[in-house]
Amino acid sequence: MQRFAALCCIATILWAAGMVYTRRSAALAATHTVAIDGVAFAPETLAVKVGDTVVWVNKDPFPHTVTSQTGGFDSHDIAPDQSWSYTTTRTGVFPYLCTLHPTMHATLKVE
Repeated sequence: MQRFAALCCIATILWAAGMVYTRRSAALAATHTVAIDGVAFAPETLAVKVGDTVVWVNKDPFPHTVTSQTGGFDSHDIAPDQSWSYTTTRTGVFPYLCTLHPTMHATLKVE
């Protein structure tokens, strides 16, 4: 019985530690902003961490998209004065473009 009680105590401590770790990880996540302005993404290259959120804000008077060229994210149309956000889930280098204006390119680097 003592062994069972000790195992339950250890399991409770590990569970609580996991909850603290999860909260700490969420608290450390950052939010980054990319401006869509003058038919360009600024910054053109952005480095973030897994779990960070990126918000694209359309400051142009016409719609744009934020579409990964390797798959993974696609905003569809972002209307003028609107935004779209994406929370990163995996590491990698993700080149993206605006499908409505294919000369608009940028890169999201997730560490």
